Amino acid sequence: MASVTFKGNPVTLLGSEVKAGDKAPNFTVLDNDLNEVTLNDTKGSVRIISVVPSIDTGVCDAQTRRFNEEAAKLGKDVKVLTISVDLPFAQKRWCAASGLEHVQVLSDHRDLSFGQAYGVVMKELRLLARSVFVIDSNDQVTYVEYVSEGTNHPDYEKALEAAKQAN
Repeated sequence: MASVTFKGNPVTLLGSEVKAGDKAPNFTVLDNDLNEVTLNDTKGSVRIISVVPSIDTGVCDAQTRRFNEEAAKLGKDVKVLTISVDLPFAQKRWCAASGLEHVQVLSDHRDLSFGQAYGVVMKELRLLARSVFVIDSNDQVTYVEYVSEGTNHPDYEKALEAAKQAN
């Protein structure tokens, strides 16, 4: 498993680590209106899955805004999903205040389906570890980054380049 810290403290990641070349595991999360969303709902598109501990924090907010900004340049065949364990109600409030149009914010709060499938549940905090996954239109994982320190930013350029190559 990837080695991750949060605020300098080691955390235990639960679930299965995903690697480039793997078939992307399916998952079920909730949108801001409590509708179920699965990986299959975006089948046929390149997906950037941006994982954040909590949408209401500075780095998570900046990460989501950066991928939103870049998504507009990538074209409509690339979908950006931001997943956290924030309640859908809090995500809806954040989305309304932020005005982002090119990213779908989803909640894994209900049963940690995404977190377990992608190995990003921080056991000690019941939050998701900051990470980025790029999945091509054939559901193959082409890029993975488990950010080693949860308060750091991911490598945006590498993730975006992987999405362009997968498109």
